[in-house]
Amino acid sequence: MKEFLIVTNMIKDPQFGLTDKIASYIEKKGGSYKKVVRNCEGKDEQFAKDANADCVVVLGGDGTILQVARELAGTGLPILGVNVGTLGFLAETDPESVERSIDRVMAGDYELSSRMMLKGIVEGSDGSSYVMPPALNDFTISRSGALQIINFSVFVNGSLLYEFNADGIIVATPTGSTGYNMSAGGPIVEPEAKMLILTPICAHTLNSRSIVLSADDIVEVRIGEGRDGRKQLVSANSDGSDMYNMQTGDKITITCSDDTASIVKLNKDSFLQTLNSKLV
Repeated sequence: MKEFLIVTNMIKDPQFGLTDKIASYIEKKGGSYKKVVRNCEGKDEQFAKDANADCVVVLGGDGTILQVARELAGTGLPILGVNVGTLGFLAETDPESVERSIDRVMAGDYELSSRMMLKGIVEGSDGSSYVMPPALNDFTISRSGALQIINFSVFVNGSLLYEFNADGIIVATPTGSTGYNMSAGGPIVEPEAKMLILTPICAHTLNSRSIVLSADDIVEVRIGEGRDGRKQLVSANSDGSDMYNMQTGDKITITCSDDTASIVKLNKDSFLQTLNSKLV
């Protein structure tokens, strides 16, 4: 790898000291680079369509890496995350070791971890439809507006799985299992696995459980009526940022995407070792 895109979260590196350090080091080693700045919402500069690079170096936390992964969906460009955030599950290096990591990438001393992504299509009761941006972590369907529980019906491959009242539901990938899914009590899954994880959010029932499904399954979440037939308002979110409003009568269909995210892997630690170091 010789040509790099450096994507910087300007909140995490406001003076661009680390960005410039990486850029200078790449140039010193005979490579080339282009710098791209992300604002806090990650929508100030698009780059995927005309990206001419071997690798994308992302400076930020997991949120920044998720933004970039969504934008790169379908391109096959590998992502090297530099953690200047908090946990950094998706980041493979840190500011102190980034030059050594660049050396290894340029020398071909790395592996690529392929991560499944999700696609979602919202269908409105009025006949409208909307294709959600792809998700590397999860789709979350949760209440919007007033603090009220929502009536959900969940179908898998056309058959009713369950109906429940809750604040929301998470449909997560294995990569996203350590995110909102974990906080909501869902299982932690090895990130390169292929499966879907359904986890209710604060369900108003004593027997609510996460359910693990095949990556080939089709999940459909329908929004029911509230008490006394009232209309319910919810929001569907892709990786916690791209939001689309839904209401009673609408549904979202979630499946495994044909696109994947490619994450540069340098460390030899197992997933369980990494999990222990991040969470303990």
